[in-house]
Amino acid sequence: MHTSSSLRNSATAPVNQIQEAISDNYVIIFSKTFCSYSTMVNMLLHDMNVNYKVVGFDMLEYRSQIQDVFYKVTSERSVLKIFVNGTFIESTIDTYRLHREEKLLLLFHQYYFFKSQRVRHD
Repeated sequence: MHTSSSLRNSATAPVNQIQEAISDNYVIIFSKTFCSYSTMVNMLLHDMNVNYKVVGFDMLEYRSQIQDVFYKVTSERSVLKIFVNGTFIESTIDTYRLHREEKLLLLFHQYYFFKSQRVRHD
């Protein structure tokens, strides 16, 4: 399952919006709607039955400021950004490499395990 949405179109706090979106979503993809690499990652996560959120970067009004935020966070200005549990996965190739090595699935299992443990103790 995945959800698709955009961030609020507000120039006041693109940094806060990005940080909030990353922290509020275990898996989040920032991409352009026509990006073939994003489509590949979406298909992979869908096939893995992972809940994730997609933010259509090209639909946002303050793209330049948000790209500046991405550069500060990831040292890259490219738009396709994949974050798992707040950790930036560097590229589509890295995502598929982690999947082949069964490390991507391990990341998901660790998150869901710790989340369930936290719920039981809270």
